[in-house]
Amino acid sequence: MSEQKIYLTPKGHQALKDELYQLVHKERPEIVQIVNWAASNGDRSENGDYLYGKRRMREIDRRIRFLTKRLENAQVVDPETREATDQIFFSATVTLLRANGDEQTVRIVGEDEIDVHQNKISWKSPLARALIKAREGDVVWLNTPTAREEIEILEVQYIKID
Repeated sequence: MSEQKIYLTPKGHQALKDELYQLVHKERPEIVQIVNWAASNGDRSENGDYLYGKRRMREIDRRIRFLTKRLENAQVVDPETREATDQIFFSATVTLLRANGDEQTVRIVGEDEIDVHQNKISWKSPLARALIKAREGDVVWLNTPTAREEIEILEVQYIKID
């Protein structure tokens, strides 16, 4: 069975690598030290440092496994090296006109990179799924739980995503 590819921008890929490095080389060794010190203090059943340390180590190990798997299956897509097109794919920066007259710019990124405050949306989100494969000038429909919204695509760019 082949694993599903995890799409990431270069910045998202680097963020996962940085977090993995931090966990493996900084946080986990510190916790191991604390657990070893706490274990040497005797009775482990009521030793808060020991119990908390063991729990934290399990959380760190679980996160390390998760990040390692994500990075193994990562497909990095750099918008700056992508062939120029007016069609929307992963890593596109899209300016659109919402039905209420508001202009909005969204960046289509990986699931690990979502940031609502910077208008970074997952390529699996309903809005991104409505936009993908459409072109500049197209009108797409977004089905929401309460309504169906018409969205006009004003501009499609492939630029660096910070």
